[in-house]
Amino acid sequence: MTFRHLDIKGLKSLMQEDPDLRIFDTRDPGSYAAGHITNAVTLNNDTMQQLLDATTSESNIVVCCYHGISSQSVANWLAEQGFDNVYSLIGGYAAWSAQN
Repeated sequence: MTFRHLDIKGLKSLMQEDPDLRIFDTRDPGSYAAGHITNAVTLNNDTMQQLLDATTSESNIVVCCYHGISSQSVANWLAEQGFDNVYSLIGGYAAWSAQN
Protein backbone atom coordinates (compact mmCIF):
# COMPACT_ATOMS: atom_id res chain seq x y z
CA MET A 1 0.00 0.00 0.00
CA THR A 2 1.16 3.51 -0.69
CA PHE A 3 -0.08 7.01 0.02
CA ARG A 4 -1.65 9.38 -2.49
CA HIS A 5 -1.24 13.11 -3.02
CA LEU A 6 -4.21 15.37 -2.29
CA ASP A 7 -4.68 18.98 -3.36
CA ILE A 8 -6.60 21.66 -1.44
CA LYS A 9 -9.76 21.15 -3.50
CA GLY A 10 -9.63 17.42 -2.81
CA LEU A 11 -9.16 18.04 0.91
CA LYS A 12 -12.17 20.34 1.02
CA SER A 13 -14.27 17.68 -0.71
CA LEU A 14 -13.04 15.00 1.67
CA MET A 15 -13.81 17.24 4.65
CA GLN A 16 -17.41 17.56 3.46
CA GLU A 17 -17.83 13.87 2.59
CA ASP A 18 -16.18 12.22 5.60
CA PRO A 19 -17.13 13.40 9.10
CA ASP A 20 -14.53 10.98 10.52
CA LEU A 21 -11.65 12.32 8.41
CA ARG A 22 -8.38 12.32 10.32
CA ILE A 23 -6.03 15.26 9.61
CA PHE A 24 -2.58 14.85 11.15
CA ASP A 25 -0.45 18.00 11.35
CA THR A 26 3.27 17.29 11.72
CA ARG A 27 4.43 20.89 12.17
CA ASP A 28 5.99 22.17 15.39
CA PRO A 29 3.65 23.15 18.28
CA GLY A 30 4.16 26.89 17.76
CA SER A 31 3.23 26.75 14.10
CA TYR A 32 0.21 24.57 14.89
CA ALA A 33 -0.90 26.99 17.62
CA ALA A 34 -0.55 29.93 15.22
CA GLY A 35 -2.96 28.30 12.78
CA HIS A 36 -4.05 24.90 11.55
CA ILE A 37 -6.67 23.19 9.40
CA THR A 38 -10.01 22.74 11.16
CA ASN A 39 -10.06 19.49 13.17
CA ALA A 40 -6.37 18.80 12.53
CA VAL A 41 -4.48 17.21 15.40
CA THR A 42 -0.77 17.32 16.11
CA LEU A 43 1.09 14.17 15.13
CA ASN A 44 4.46 13.86 16.82
CA ASN A 45 6.37 11.29 18.84
CA ASP A 46 4.31 12.07 21.95
CA THR A 47 0.89 11.74 20.29
CA MET A 48 1.56 9.12 17.63
CA GLN A 49 0.58 5.94 19.48
CA GLN A 50 -2.62 7.44 20.89
CA LEU A 51 -3.67 8.75 17.47
CA LEU A 52 -2.87 5.50 15.69
CA ASP A 53 -4.78 3.48 18.30
CA ALA A 54 -7.82 5.73 17.72
CA THR A 55 -7.66 5.42 13.92
CA THR A 56 -9.01 2.46 11.97
CA SER A 57 -7.14 1.03 9.01
CA GLU A 58 -10.02 2.15 6.73
CA SER A 59 -10.00 5.77 7.96
CA ASN A 60 -9.20 8.57 5.54
CA ILE A 61 -5.99 10.17 6.83
CA VAL A 62 -4.49 13.40 5.51
CA VAL A 63 -0.97 14.31 6.62
CA CYS A 64 -0.10 18.00 6.59
CA CYS A 65 3.29 19.63 7.12
CA TYR A 66 4.66 23.07 6.22
CA HIS A 67 4.98 22.78 2.42
CA GLY A 68 3.98 19.20 1.56
CA ILE A 69 7.46 17.68 1.57
CA SER A 70 8.00 15.97 4.94
CA SER A 71 4.36 14.87 5.08
CA GLN A 72 5.12 12.46 2.24
CA SER A 73 7.49 10.35 4.33
CA VAL A 74 5.01 10.31 7.23
CA ALA A 75 2.16 9.37 4.88
CA ASN A 76 4.31 6.61 3.39
CA TRP A 77 5.11 5.27 6.87
CA LEU A 78 1.41 5.27 7.81
CA ALA A 79 0.57 3.37 4.63
CA GLU A 80 3.27 0.84 5.50
CA GLN A 81 1.61 0.38 8.91
CA GLY A 82 -1.53 -0.86 7.17
CA PHE A 83 -3.63 2.28 6.80
CA ASP A 84 -5.46 2.05 3.47
CA ASN A 85 -6.45 5.65 2.68
CA VAL A 86 -3.50 7.92 3.41
CA TYR A 87 -2.91 11.24 1.68
CA SER A 88 -0.15 13.85 1.77
CA LEU A 89 -1.45 17.40 1.35
CA ILE A 90 0.17 19.03 -1.68
CA GLY A 91 1.71 22.34 -0.62
CA GLY A 92 1.06 21.66 3.06
CA TYR A 93 -0.34 24.22 5.46
CA ALA A 94 1.21 27.05 3.43
CA ALA A 95 -1.03 26.16 0.49
CA TRP A 96 -4.05 25.70 2.74
CA SER A 97 -3.62 29.05 4.48
CA ALA A 98 -3.07 30.84 1.16
CA GLN A 99 -6.47 29.63 -0.07
CA ASN A 100 -8.47 29.90 3.15
